[in-house]
Amino acid sequence: MYVDESSLTGESVSVGKLPGDEGLDDVKNNGEAKSIPIQLQSTMLFSGSLATRGSGVALVVRTGADTQIGKIQRTLAEAQIEGEERKTPLGLQLDEFGTQLSYVIGGICLAVWLASIPRFEDAAFSNWIEGAIYYAKVGVALGVAAIPEGLPAVITLCLSLGTRRMAEKNVIVRKLPSVETLGCTSVICTDKTGTLTTNQMTAVSFVTLEGDGEAINVVEHDVKGSSYNPVGHVTGIGHDETLRLPNGAVSEACRIMALCNDARLIGVDGTEDGATAQYVIEGEPTEASLLSLLEKLGPEPVGETSLKPSQLASEYRGHILDSWHRYATLEFDRKRKSMSVLCSRMDSDSEEIKLLCKGAPSMLLKRCTHVKLRDGSVIPLTLDLRDKIDSAISSIGNRALRCIGLAVKEGESLEPQLRKEEGSYTEVLKDSSKYESIETGLTFAGIVAIRDPPRDGVAESIDECKQAGIRVIMITGDAKQTAEAIARDVHIFTDQDVKCPAFEGREFFALQESQQLEVLKTGNLVICRAEPADKQRLVKMLQSLNEIPAMTGDGVNDAPALQQADIGVAMGISGTDVAKEAADMVLVDDNFSTIVDAVEEGRCIYANMQAFINFLITCNIGEVIGVFIATVLGFPALLTPLHLLWVNLATDGPPATALGFNPPDPGLMSRKPRSSSEEIMTSENLLRYSIAGLYIGIATVGVYASYFLDRGISFQELQSWSTCTESCSIYADLAAPQTLALSTLVTVELLKALCSVSIDSSILTVGPQKNPWLLLGVTVPFALNLAIIYTPQLQHSFGLVPLDGSDWLKVLAWSLPIVLIDEALKYAFKKDGRELLSI
Repeated sequence: MYVDESSLTGESVSVGKLPGDEGLDDVKNNGEAKSIPIQLQSTMLFSGSLATRGSGVALVVRTGADTQIGKIQRTLAEAQIEGEERKTPLGLQLDEFGTQLSYVIGGICLAVWLASIPRFEDAAFSNWIEGAIYYAKVGVALGVAAIPEGLPAVITLCLSLGTRRMAEKNVIVRKLPSVETLGCTSVICTDKTGTLTTNQMTAVSFVTLEGDGEAINVVEHDVKGSSYNPVGHVTGIGHDETLRLPNGAVSEACRIMALCNDARLIGVDGTEDGATAQYVIEGEPTEASLLSLLEKLGPEPVGETSLKPSQLASEYRGHILDSWHRYATLEFDRKRKSMSVLCSRMDSDSEEIKLLCKGAPSMLLKRCTHVKLRDGSVIPLTLDLRDKIDSAISSIGNRALRCIGLAVKEGESLEPQLRKEEGSYTEVLKDSSKYESIETGLTFAGIVAIRDPPRDGVAESIDECKQAGIRVIMITGDAKQTAEAIARDVHIFTDQDVKCPAFEGREFFALQESQQLEVLKTGNLVICRAEPADKQRLVKMLQSLNEIPAMTGDGVNDAPALQQADIGVAMGISGTDVAKEAADMVLVDDNFSTIVDAVEEGRCIYANMQAFINFLITCNIGEVIGVFIATVLGFPALLTPLHLLWVNLATDGPPATALGFNPPDPGLMSRKPRSSSEEIMTSENLLRYSIAGLYIGIATVGVYASYFLDRGISFQELQSWSTCTESCSIYADLAAPQTLALSTLVTVELLKALCSVSIDSSILTVGPQKNPWLLLGVTVPFALNLAIIYTPQLQHSFGLVPLDGSDWLKVLAWSLPIVLIDEALKYAFKKDGRELLSI
């Protein structure tokens, strides 16, 4: 019988099961046959698998949690507990950042209050206690202004915006923090089938025998087209050949592909015509690929007709089925490695019967005595010709292509007992043990080479991963040769790789642990013939190397690895509900290129977070430094607590939020993945923020002091304003200098926001026009600031006065240098020299 074990192994091809007790001793001894992969346990049936063909009686040897599906559930639960205890890199960084910020701001506010102690007894206060309370309010207001309390909301909004953009790229995010974690992904562990490849078997080569009877050549013809789409052609074979040579090898091969086939190719009407139409299959993918090739060999160039996809899918096959009747089937088995059908022609007066056979070419060739040439002639299969065909089979196999041989038995060579007798069939067709003897004396007709082709764009995406410093590990249940061939096609390996790091699962885990870790530290890697548990083991080993692995999967067996990985990525089309539930995100189109797009989006989100943290912290440092300088110098109140709160709420919030819409930075995917332990507030960042913040504070105090200096008040007089004896009236109303200070502070901070479209790129390279939301986020706060300055009711509430043209020129003169300072800091702290890869 045949069983679909894809829920356990991830491989969609049904596997054969035979009677036997292999592994039963291990069960009796409560042990496990760990050395035997599930795929190779041919005598064991597993809970959760599905019988696709045949029947039988089985002995139950394990139940519940002891079954393979039970083990998967247990490991999934363990991985889920570990996942709940493990914080994302962003969560760890924010916790540390919050702690650092609390200590720094608390210390600064206390320092400002202590520095104000000499001013507690100023003439403006009736007593010492009133002065202490006033400056305590200033300290509290400064603390409120300095703490970026909007940061959590802005981060959440930024992550939410990222999920929306990812949804537009066919990625459904299930867990919000995973959006940012993608930005520091250093390894992508991916399936092959359906992710790197299309999961649609496609005929890529058709082999015929051609010649004049003396010089016979084995000729390979390329098949054009992709997936199951029947639009395409075969090089060197015209669409009219089946009409010109109805008994030729090409026509015979078409009959075999049409009749010795249980699959169906179905075109989806309503989709685009031609090469972009959608086609689905019923049955085995291998047989479906033959149907696509059949239509390409048909008498009409299907891509040039006006037929609908549903008609194109079976146009030529329908013609063959109308002419031939299939009345007996010799089912495929592992021993013969072939399948045959007995057919009779319905549109002929004479009885014409054929045995059409397909199977493993090397096995069919052993049972062939003749070959059919392309022109229809049949000649004996000589030893020399047999060697040529064997050589062609080996050549195709070395390219990791799956070969299907085609053969026919007809005329007098058919066994007499296979013919109809009084409308019934003889018993010989019911005896499968005689199938091999029936499939003898065959005439070889050709070979079809098929493969599951790589998806379009995957090779380019893997090249982009290499450029971004992200390694790719392909994990598949396929044979090593097939895995290596696909790895080369999608550029996991290159032609320069002398020795490809490809291992079978058992081979890899047979190495010493130190050797395993050393292999995982190298570049790209392929693990083939992998067991379900191998994925989770690989993830844990990568995490022990401080890597941030993303893992793809679709089956129930993949759920523990998806749960264990820092980023679990389930397939939307082929994925099971269990896999999707365990994953952090779901790929709607099952395409590897979509993962790379998501990684870029994750990096963009983190860059945007750094942009608004840069903006918020720089501005808050500027506000703190401004108040601190004014207090230490003994100036009158630079800004009131209300002013500080206004700047914090109205001026800082909208631009910071708008920075979450920044476009991707140029060269974003040319940098190494950032370390998961990298701090948000590094010493380098703190220095950068402090330099810009220092100027903001100096500009605010400078424009404030210039108001008094322009009116003949000396610097020393301004410092001793509380004990002044002359011109003291100027200190009675501070509305004018505070309006200048507030306007300068607002303007310089908004200019800083415009410079923050990119952390590293110049404003001339990535200008604010790249982010329309930022332009709005700057315009609205500036308009609000103008409103409180020029609206009489608001003037009184905020203690401000209108500014004239000369005042605004002074504000701009103090504000504009922040653009030059920010450009200089970008150049000085540019990351390209340290983080860009050498390619």
